[in-house]
Amino acid sequence: MTLSRRTLCAGIGLLLAGTLGLTACGSADEPTPAPTPAAASPGVSRQFSPGAAGAGDEYFPTYGNGGYDVSRYTVKVRYDPAEDRLSGTTTVQAAATSDLSAFNLDLAGLTVRSVTVDGAPAKHGRKGDELVVTPARGLIAGNGFVAEIVYEGEPEPLRNEALGVGGFLHTEDGAIALGQPESASTWFPVNDHPSDKATYDFEITVPEGLTAVSNGVPAGKSTTGGWTTWKWAERSPMASYLSTVVIGRFRITEGEHKGRPVFHAITTDLPKGAADRSIADTVEVADYLESVFGPYPVGAYGGVVVADDRIRYALETQSRPVYGASFFSRGENTGVVAHELAHQWFGNSVSLAKWQDIWLNEGLATYAEWLWAEHDGGRTAQQAFDVRYAGSSGQVWRTPPGEPGAANLFSESVYERGGMTVHALRVTVGDKAFFEILKTWAAQKRDANATTAEFVALAERVSGEQLDDLFEAWLYGTERPARPERR
Repeated sequence: MTLSRRTLCAGIGLLLAGTLGLTACGSADEPTPAPTPAAASPGVSRQFSPGAAGAGDEYFPTYGNGGYDVSRYTVKVRYDPAEDRLSGTTTVQAAATSDLSAFNLDLAGLTVRSVTVDGAPAKHGRKGDELVVTPARGLIAGNGFVAEIVYEGEPEPLRNEALGVGGFLHTEDGAIALGQPESASTWFPVNDHPSDKATYDFEITVPEGLTAVSNGVPAGKSTTGGWTTWKWAERSPMASYLSTVVIGRFRITEGEHKGRPVFHAITTDLPKGAADRSIADTVEVADYLESVFGPYPVGAYGGVVVADDRIRYALETQSRPVYGASFFSRGENTGVVAHELAHQWFGNSVSLAKWQDIWLNEGLATYAEWLWAEHDGGRTAQQAFDVRYAGSSGQVWRTPPGEPGAANLFSESVYERGGMTVHALRVTVGDKAFFEILKTWAAQKRDANATTAEFVALAERVSGEQLDDLFEAWLYGTERPARPERR
């Protein structure tokens, strides 16, 4: 993600709403009982229990859920901007990782009409922004299952004083679903933590004349009865917060590059100009980053520009980043394009295992901006480091990017000191080892999740050097580290 100066330290996203009493949908009943073990596997004694109502992230304990692993989502929604009304059916293909009597999905605000698991009606209840599903038969660890949820309502964003607003936003001519560290749960039921990546199919039906842009490869559109359905397919595993839908009126540019589709959408609220030219450079920037990081890791190229005062940031929504119009108010800006495209490798393909390690996303993407500027004839990466090393505020040095805390998830330290950490590594190990580290990291962790400890271990293995002291000072210290030197 890239933040405007106004929002750099505030960030976006929101903690899940406070826990409410568990109720059955549409009633105030007690939680539905779990099925007996015998119902799931006759003749076999099993101890079934509910899945955890959280993925175990220290910063956001209620994000995501335990007990299962999702492989694919099929999200079919219909949205009427005039009524600000959404209805949808989401199919979740998953496998149980423990013997489950019940499991949770994250779903904020919307009303669930029905749930089936493997085709059989399932009981369902709500606990705040958690949908609790109790299947007719217990789910056995290692077995796959399919849940289908039918729901509707007026979608609303999630709000938090520390992190701002994220999720589904109604606009004058449509809607924007966007946000980090969460947003997906405001428009479809989901295991909303980056540790559970999945592939996605989206079918988004909107009034004829509007465009509905989402992630991945365009899969066609059709119009009937005054409504148009836009289809998208994201076949590279994706963290849920990277999903998006943007509905409105856009200037569309389509094409192909290196066998992959290119799809750009620029809001018609902006006159044609700097935003169009900047987004048009997407494939050129991606080709340069490919020379540095290795093969482009997702199946499509693109960019979406929106004009909404609530969105003063850019987000690396997979295969098709979304940019706030303010980034282009002073002219062309390929630096922000480089940042969001770098995330396609670092943040999207190589995803966080836990939110504490956000610097792995933002530090590497910030450094990609510096590399692109040097490649494009601007100041060198060393000069960019020198400016920040000399001029950064005390907050940058007091807040350790490797452990920023939930309230500082999008602080200047995570971005700027994160980028300086990457450069300190480069200076210390030399260019040959450094660029080999970046390519090896992208290749070995492609489509997976990763931690800082794994990155440090890889850097030491590739460089042949002990780097604990370097990373301890740059990621976890609370004072300005000494300038890095080549060993």
